[in-house]
Amino acid sequence: MTPDEAIHARFQVIWPGFTLELDLKLPGRGVTALFGHSGSGKTTLLRCLAGLERQSTGLLNFKGDIWQDSARGIYRPTHQRSLGYVFQEASLFPHLSVWKNLNYGRKRVHNKHKVSLDQAVALLGIGHLLDRMPGRLSGGERQRVAIARALATSPELLLMDEPLAALDLKRKNEILPYLERLHDELEIPVFYVSHAPDEIARLADHVVLLSEGRVVAAGGLRETLARLDLPTAFTEDAGVVVEAVVADHDETYHLTRLDFTGGSVVVARRPEALGRRLRFRVHARDVSLTLTRAEGTSIANLLPATVTEVADADTPAHALVQLDAGGTPLIARITRRSLVHLDITPNKPVWAQIKAVALLG
Repeated sequence: MTPDEAIHARFQVIWPGFTLELDLKLPGRGVTALFGHSGSGKTTLLRCLAGLERQSTGLLNFKGDIWQDSARGIYRPTHQRSLGYVFQEASLFPHLSVWKNLNYGRKRVHNKHKVSLDQAVALLGIGHLLDRMPGRLSGGERQRVAIARALATSPELLLMDEPLAALDLKRKNEILPYLERLHDELEIPVFYVSHAPDEIARLADHVVLLSEGRVVAAGGLRETLARLDLPTAFTEDAGVVVEAVVADHDETYHLTRLDFTGGSVVVARRPEALGRRLRFRVHARDVSLTLTRAEGTSIANLLPATVTEVADADTPAHALVQLDAGGTPLIARITRRSLVHLDITPNKPVWAQIKAVALLG
């Protein structure tokens, strides 16, 4: 990344009992997920990026444009930063219609319109809601309007602070496809705060893992989730995300084949057309290992792989095994007894049996 493509954020915030201290160089495109447990510093970092945390000191270089430089006395206030901010609660003006909520703030848009109002309405699918008052909207509809309102200010950066946290599962699933559309169709970089692994797996390109105000790891989604030295690897949710292409539909058995670097998997029939890109997640608990290709098994997804790393799991009865399946990383969670009996060590060739695949999208 060149300086004009990257976002350089170096902040220090000191409160009683909590300190945020970090130095990050982040991509100026795609979705960067800020991930971690409650109190890890995710929202504080987002507020620093937005210029809402006046106690912060440090530097914020947004693609070559200095938004903050404490050493030089530069601190651009929020209204002078070209950004949109989406909170957990939609916070719509209750006395204004959806259309008037969307128009609010347009007067301060001085840069070239990156997103037109009509485009924001179409992306979030809210054209039929424009005349309604916020009180007549469902929770999911309110949040879609809030996202459209943030986009309508034509931001160069979109900040989203757990936008799905206040919604039930049904409403979350209603909104996620719209967030994927933003990811696919807009070039605006997004910083997305969440503590939900499935949201991160579905939306993110880049991950920053925070703990107690410090950066534990930062990198591409696939590589970061596959690391065994991170806290995320020691939970029941440990697993990897794989980018694949819809390669074939088997109409006889109602199955779809997804191809990716290193192999393919078969899943229940998907509606997407051939050539469509999809993400799927493989949990470590759904991967077992064998030294030879299994025959006479109901497990359809078998991949040749090489062991790259072995680590302790969060319980003494289990171990985590990192695999390279032809360029695609996988993690298997197996018993320590199996680890010893199969003599699983780095560089050993194995077969990975994938018992279940979670399609994301």
